[in-house]
Amino acid sequence: MGTLPRMKPRTFSDLVVEVALIRPGPIQGGSVHPYLRRRAGKEIPTYPHPLAKPALEKTLGIPLFQEQLMRLSIDVAGFSPLEADELRAAMGAKRSRERMAKLEQRLLNGMKANGLTQSAAEHVRSQIIAFSGYGFPESHAISFAYIVYASAWLKYHYPTCWLAALLNAQPMGFWSPSSLVTDARHHGVVVLGPDVNLSSATAKLESLPVPDEIDDCIKSNFAVRLGLSAIRGLSVKSAKVIESNAPYRDLEDLAKRCGLEKKAMESLASAGAVSSIVDTDNKRIARRLAIWDIGNATRSHKSDVLFTSIGIDRPKLPEEAAQESIALDLFSTGTPLSGHPVSQLRDELTHAGALKAIDLKTCPNSTRVKVAGVVTHRQKPPTAGGVVFMNLEDETGLINVVFSPGAWVRWRDIASDSDALIITGHLERAQGTIAHTLKAEKVEYLLVVATPGSRDYR
Repeated sequence: MGTLPRMKPRTFSDLVVEVALIRPGPIQGGSVHPYLRRRAGKEIPTYPHPLAKPALEKTLGIPLFQEQLMRLSIDVAGFSPLEADELRAAMGAKRSRERMAKLEQRLLNGMKANGLTQSAAEHVRSQIIAFSGYGFPESHAISFAYIVYASAWLKYHYPTCWLAALLNAQPMGFWSPSSLVTDARHHGVVVLGPDVNLSSATAKLESLPVPDEIDDCIKSNFAVRLGLSAIRGLSVKSAKVIESNAPYRDLEDLAKRCGLEKKAMESLASAGAVSSIVDTDNKRIARRLAIWDIGNATRSHKSDVLFTSIGIDRPKLPEEAAQESIALDLFSTGTPLSGHPVSQLRDELTHAGALKAIDLKTCPNSTRVKVAGVVTHRQKPPTAGGVVFMNLEDETGLINVVFSPGAWVRWRDIASDSDALIITGHLERAQGTIAHTLKAEKVEYLLVVATPGSRDYR
């Protein structure tokens, strides 16, 4: 009998393995949970045959990389290097199952000749066949892991630069600009809205006054200023023209020098991007005044002077309600600069027993909880056996939700197309992690003022 290994601190090698571990090949081959148990010291590493140990020792007896299975076929089945390469090609081909079938009997015969029992040979064969779905080369895992490590390092040490770069790379990736901005704010990043006198066409950094005391979570004296091109209804060309001609005295100066039509001006006003040239310090009123001024001007007669007043005085406009500001932000820029939509419902959600995402970090495992948030993602991987994964977001963070096949069938009508949900279920947390997953048991509609929309089944 062997002895249980001690749990070691996580290393870059662990990260490489984790990248490979979540691919369909290891999942279908039943490698995920055995590897995690062995790495945690809960299970002794075993090998189907002593000949398999050289190929599998570094991953505790669990095959995770294509290169391991190539060596395994050489060591336990007597494959030649050429045959092992044929196996690799078969694992990566679109019609890999057919090609794998041709090598299967050769594999079994070779293992039998080397003394493997039928059960051991079948175990090795099933793991290799599983990789025909998608086996990850170790070189790819190392590259991916390096990107993950470098990204995490940049996000931690230079969060403002990181956010600005991601916003300027849109459209891209899994996360929407709204989720990126919300997450950055949770980590101390100041995000400012677009402004015709202050913004560039794309997102940029803007100096902040240096406070006497800087909170530990704020790692920069810069804010991220959203770019004008982020405004819905404003072309990139118009955004660049506005940037090149700034600053502006008033709306007339802006429209005349940039040649902007009514639609573009309304887009700027709705986004709050002309607040700095509207005569009030209250930006919530300034947005309404700007929209009014644009409407007033477009009703004037055509002349060489674009904004010729027809004598209609501004009314006394009330301040926007918080919900209206959030809705306008989401409509115009896709980012909730004035607050998260769920925050407006927090009092009643708390009264109904719903916890915030941040509260889940201190909840014991298997606790039954209720949460609420806007839906950011829905995923149904073909390798997950009908399980559906969902992300909810509230004003404090993200919540991972899992629907079993039965729960999804029961709640699909509500859960598949609602913008926001209240979900009750049991909290699950893997040992040694702070990440949590909610196993959904009950789903209810949640009516919010607006959402940025979800990214589903990508």
